[in-house]
Amino acid sequence: MNKHIANIEWTKLGKRLESTCRRALFDFKMLEHVDKLAVALSGGKDSLTLLFLLHAINGRGFPRMELSAIHVDGEFSCGAGVNQEYLGAICNALNIPFITRHSTQKLSELECYSCSRERRRLLFSAAKEVGATTIAFGHHRDDHAQTVLMNLLHKAEFAGHLPKIHMHEYGITIIRPLIYIVEQDIRTFAQQQGFARVLCRCPVGQNSMRKQVDTLLDELSINFPNARENISKAGLIYGSQKAANP
Repeated sequence: MNKHIANIEWTKLGKRLESTCRRALFDFKMLEHVDKLAVALSGGKDSLTLLFLLHAINGRGFPRMELSAIHVDGEFSCGAGVNQEYLGAICNALNIPFITRHSTQKLSELECYSCSRERRRLLFSAAKEVGATTIAFGHHRDDHAQTVLMNLLHKAEFAGHLPKIHMHEYGITIIRPLIYIVEQDIRTFAQQQGFARVLCRCPVGQNSMRKQVDTLLDELSINFPNARENISKAGLIYGSQKAANP
């Protein structure tokens, strides 16, 4: 693979992230009975890191799966506005089928909830077409901490990103193998691998409630350096207890 597209040579950090990803897959039994797995590939640092790690793990310590990458493009995206040829070249080098779908969102009606619903519907239907009923999303530890705090402040609910959740309405299971991984480590890994230049281009996301909560976490971390880690851990513990005792 052309290193100007992405460097797939493993690094010391890559090995550590792979180990952390493996621990999450094992702890939450994410790949139990999974023989076909779809990866939601926005093209940002998180989803590309996820793709690289799952490719490295596949068949090594876990049963071999058929991996597919699904990308939803459109005029606007909460992920990266990345050229499809770029993503296709990465998937081709990794020998992973690359599937695309198109979002119809327009600026005049752009809103996080409706955009997310449409994109998930497109992802779920594309996954089912290739026989995959499990989809991996690239949400990491800091996304989870944001969600816990946002739900607590906005809804009076103590809930974050569940590592594994079955969407009964769609017949799809979502897994989040990066749930233990710190965003800064993903950012560094992306720089090492050559895809860190890919940035979010959503005009709504820069002023979203999630962005405001992330700023609040930055402020909390000045006096409480482990704020993100502790909020994330508390959310996972509570989520696991609730799942065990519904």
